Amino acid sequence: MNQKLRGKRIFIAEDNSANRVVYTIILKLSGVIFDFDRFGKDAVFKLQGFMPDLIVLDLMLSHGTSGYEIFEEIRAVPELSTIPIVAISASEPSYAVPKCRELGFAGFIAKPIEEDLLVDQLARLIEGEQVWYLGERYGGEIKEDKEA
Repeated sequence: MNQKLRGKRIFIAEDNSANRVVYTIILKLSGVIFDFDRFGKDAVFKLQGFMPDLIVLDLMLSHGTSGYEIFEEIRAVPELSTIPIVAISASEPSYAVPKCRELGFAGFIAKPIEEDLLVDQLARLIEGEQVWYLGERYGGEIKEDKEA
């Protein structure tokens, strides 16, 4: 498997157990050190003890928590404020992408998770690149205009 992520630390807020299984398989095979928060309620506390290279947030968590709220809580903590955060969500991209951009997310990756693309997307985010992937149904990845 691709080793671009070997030794990197990734924190994931994801409430769906099937998606956690997908992440676990992909990340273990890629040599990633990772941790989960199921509902986002303990994300900031867990992050301070884990200090990842990348944070992955589901935007629609159960128990009344949204990834947008968690994003703002994370950004309010100085030592977490520069860690890239990507939304990985089944939210409607035409609504979610502009909101994620406005808040300062490093990217958006549409669900369902595409295993063959995920490792490269996460590696690019860790390297400081933005990734805006709408899924095949909505035209794939938005390429940034370097001139703009």
